[in-house]
Amino acid sequence: MAERPRILDDLAGVAGGALSALTGLREEAEAIVRARVDETLRRLDVVRRDEVEALAELAANARAGQEAAESRLAEALERLTALEARVASLESPRAADAIENPD
Repeated sequence: MAERPRILDDLAGVAGGALSALTGLREEAEAIVRARVDETLRRLDVVRRDEVEALAELAANARAGQEAAESRLAEALERLTALEARVASLESPRAADAIENPD
């Protein structure tokens, strides 16, 4: 069986090292680009997605609370109107009686 020439082993080692170096360069380039983009976005006062989503959730909760409060207020106004009508119906015979008998 013939042995592989040493030059092929050396070329394989160089190729493997080059791929490792390129992978490292790619990761480093991505990190630099990401840092530049983050810096630019910070300077532009751009809001991040997670902040927008948090505000949307707060707004939805506030809207639900407002709708619940409006519903409770409508119920309370209905009860008040019914009570006022009942009080008025109870007072009207007394008022008429007071006019007829001013004792």
